[in-house]
Formats: sequence, C-alpha cells, structure tokens
Amino acid sequence: MIDADVIIAGAGPTGLMLACELRLAGVQPLVLERQSQPLEIPKANGLGGQILELLRYRGLLDRFEAACTAPSPPAPRYPFGGIHVDLSPLKDPPLRGLMLPQPRLERLLDERAHELGAQVRRGHEIVGVSQNGTTVTAEVHGPDGPYQATARYLVGCDGGRSRIRDMAGIPFPGTTYPEVNRLGQVTFAESVTRLSNGDLDVPGLGKMRAGTFTRTDRGVFGFGWLTSEILMVSTTEDEERTVNDDVPMTLTELEDSICRVLGASFPLGEPRRLSRYQFQARQADQYRDGRILLAGDAAHLFPATGVGLSAGMLDAVNLAWKLAGDIQGWAPAALLDTYHHERNFAGARTMLHTQAQVALRRGQDQAAEALREVFLELLTDEQPLHRIAALIAGSDIRYPAPNPNAHALTGTFAPDLTLQTDQVTTSVAELMETARPILLDLADRPDLRETARDWNPCIDIHTIKTDRRPADAILIRPDAYVAWAADIDEPSATAAPALEEALSHWFGTPSVHAGD
Repeated sequence: MIDADVIIAGAGPTGLMLACELRLAGVQPLVLERQSQPLEIPKANGLGGQILELLRYRGLLDRFEAACTAPSPPAPRYPFGGIHVDLSPLKDPPLRGLMLPQPRLERLLDERAHELGAQVRRGHEIVGVSQNGTTVTAEVHGPDGPYQATARYLVGCDGGRSRIRDMAGIPFPGTTYPEVNRLGQVTFAESVTRLSNGDLDVPGLGKMRAGTFTRTDRGVFGFGWLTSEILMVSTTEDEERTVNDDVPMTLTELEDSICRVLGASFPLGEPRRLSRYQFQARQADQYRDGRILLAGDAAHLFPATGVGLSAGMLDAVNLAWKLAGDIQGWAPAALLDTYHHERNFAGARTMLHTQAQVALRRGQDQAAEALREVFLELLTDEQPLHRIAALIAGSDIRYPAPNPNAHALTGTFAPDLTLQTDQVTTSVAELMETARPILLDLADRPDLRETARDWNPCIDIHTIKTDRRPADAILIRPDAYVAWAADIDEPSATAAPALEEALSHWFGTPSVHAGD
C-alpha cells in the first residue's frame, strides 16, 4: 500500500518548501521529522537571495516580510569573506535579505504546508530505508512505536548529517574548516557608550567601529546594529573540536569567546538570540540514487553564511514539479535526472564563491590584508559590485540548455514582465503563483500557439503584450525558469520546431496529456 506519493525526511525550510511545492503540483507528500517540536535555535538569522524572488512569484513575499523581526534595508551590507559588501551605491541591487530568523521561517512554511493539505508528522524518525523498482519504504520510529511508510519517492532534507544520505550510500566529500563562529543578538550594556555615528566606546577597548571586523592572532570579532537597540556581535576562532550546533549556546560562551579574541571583555546586555556553527565545504556526488533524492544541506554545505537556506529551498522548487511529472505519468524519461544536473551545477557555482570567501577571510598575513584591500577597492565600481551581489544571491544562475544555440533567456529565472491585454494588466510573477508552466505569446504568433496546443491543458497559453518584449514567445517552467524563447521575428520554420522540441524535452509527448 502506498502511504504517500513522496516521503520527505526533515521539516526544516527545505523539506517544508518541498511539501508546499508538491501540493501545488497535485502530489501528496508525507513529512517525517525526528524532532517532536520545532527547534527554537536560530541556525540562520535571515533569508536572502534568489529565493525571495521565487516567494514573490508564489505570492508569498508580503506574508514573509510581515513576519520579519526588523525592517530590511533596500540596499544592505553583506558579509563576504571577512569584509562587508556595501550595496547602497546600486539603484536596483540584485541581492536582498529579510530579518527572518529560522524558527519563524519554519513556522510560516509549516502553516503554508498545512494550508495546502500536506501531512507533517513530528517525533517520527526514519531509521531504515529500502527501495525497489516502483517504491521506497521507510522504517519509522514514531511516538506510538515502529511502523513502515511506503511512497513512490523519498527525499532526504535532513541536514548536513543526513541519515538518509548515509543509508543510501551517497558519498559526501569535502572539507570541515576549523573555524567556529558564534553569533549573538543582544541589547548593548549600560557601560558601553553609543556614539552618534553608530560606533561604540567600550571600557578597556576604546572606540570600536560598527560594521567592521577586528582581527587578532586569536580570531575575528565584529559587530553591527540590527535595530537602534539591538546589536549583532560575532566571533570566529579556530578550534580543533567539531561543534554540535544543535546544542544551545549560552551568553557566557559568547562572552568568553569575545574575551579570548580581543584580550579584554566586551560587555553585553540581554541576549535575544544566540547561535553557533562551523563551516564545511561539501557536495554530494549525486543528488539521486534510484528513488531516493537529496536536497538542501543533505546535498551540499557551503563555507559561508547567507546562502544555504536559499540554495536548499531552490532545490525543493526545482525538484517538486519534476517528481510530480514522474508520479503523474507525463514526465519524459530523463526529466528527473535534470534535478541533479541543474542543482549540482548551481551548488558548484555557490561553492565557488563561498570557497573564495574562505581564502579572503582566513589569511592573516600582510598579503591577505592586501588582497582584502584590493577586493574592496574593486567593489567601489558598479559593475563588479553588481556581479558579486548577483553571485551571492544566486540570481546569475543559467542552467545549461539542451540546445547550445538557445535564446539568451533560456535557463535563466524568468523576468517579471508587465503584461497587458485589452481588459487586464498582470505580470509574470502573478501568473506563476499557481506553479504551472506557461507559454507567453508576446507577438501574437498563431503558429506557436498551434504548436503548443497539443500540450493543453498541461501548459497555460497566454497571448498578451508587453513593452519592449525580450522575445516573441517564452516558455516558462513551474519553477519560474525559462525553458525556451523565440527570437524577435524568428521565422516559424525554426521557432515552431524548436518550441516543439522544448515542450517534448520538459513535458513529454502530447499523447500523455490527452486525457488530462
């Protein structure tokens, strides 16, 4: 007996996002989480990057912004390799962030998953997995004892120490760095004086500049303002032991770390949030083994902050519609394999810049200081600043296209065009809220509409206008990435066959949709 279409191991942001996307695609997930209650430890203090655009395309961004603990500046400063990238010179920065601690993020995703009809069981631990040609079975220990759950697929979203990955025998090569990072959100102590420019005058340490890092031979210390009353303070120290970030950090632990790094005490007020983590650079050799797949930290760990959540949730969005296609019977044979190809590619791109950050931040000699100084100087120019921001955000990803001569939009996140008919004005973002594939006919091309007609009702076709159209027509996948586009005034003799090829590549043959 099949208990669900897809079993998801882990109710963190990746697992819950996957559950939401599967429900939008008409698939029934079962989320099994070993913890009986959601963790209140803020492993991440915010959410940023390309996932925010995807949330906007799902109509959820306003809801997430309303739950933030503090307003997010339109052009914030981001840490990058031990320095800060200041995006304020950019008119439209490609990188945004939300002050949304992970426990609050998980509650929002849990609420959304339940609204869509997903089943989430907490206190249910998967202790064994087996698969055959048609199903996968999980051995589960639940509050009422052991049981089995069977599904068409199982996705491990159970973190960097993934048991699903281990049980599937998928290698997870890489490096664990000796850095231990401690973060605290605290009120500032009465004995500390805040200066008019936001800097601090600290007894025993003197004036300390906000938004910069103090390097000593024992580690790195930094602080900045979250609000007018709340400080974010951080330390980085090399330690030989491996830390367990599931164990709550205390204020005393943070104070002791600051004292070791600075050689003097830095008075702290009341803690609001405390966390600790250690950097790793690891990527699974494969994201799929038969009917077992990996997503999020189970598939990759990056040695820098601010990118892991976005990458994992985007894994989920990429995977969900492909799983749905396989389960519903319309997917071409190789569709599910594109999950590994695309998201491993994106993970490698993220690994590239996060490992570059390791080189920037870990050097302590004069050559390293010179490298950081030159890097900062380059970021005073708009073009390299924009490129670095897009790199951190993940908005520069262009998935490899099946056709090497494809339109420049192919493989990129679909631009949010303003779209108009005689009666309505809408946008690409609004059309993507239902997570359905769409064909935008922007030049009234009956030849292209006729080509796509056989894929109805799988594909939503819109004949619509836009100012300064980037293409005659655009085929957009459920994850909001462009599957195909036609050049302006491209002849039907080339455009129509190319569209048919793209439709077949991503959505199977027309015959499988005939009974929809």
